[in-house]
Amino acid sequence: MRILSRVAAAILGGFIFASAVVAALPLLLPGSRVEWVLWSTLLGFALWTAAVVWVFAARSATRAWAGLAAATAIACMPIIVLAKVAAP
Repeated sequence: MRILSRVAAAILGGFIFASAVVAALPLLLPGSRVEWVLWSTLLGFALWTAAVVWVFAARSATRAWAGLAAATAIACMPIIVLAKVAAP
C-alpha cells in the first residue's frame, strides 16, 4: 500500500505540481507570453521527472504527499493573486 501511495504521489501529485508551475511561469515572467508558455511547458516535463524522483527518495509516503502539496500551494499562489488582480 505504501508503494501504491508513492506511485500515486509521483504520477498525480507530480503532474499537478508541474502543471501549477507551467501555469504560473508565463504570468510572472516578462516578454512574450507565447515563448514563456513554450519554455515553461518544456520545464514542466523536467519538473515532473524531478518530482517523481523526489517522491521515491522521500523518507515516507506522507512526507512525499506533504512536500508535493506544499510545493503546489506555493506554485499556485501567483496564479491566485494575479487572477484576483486581473478580475474586474
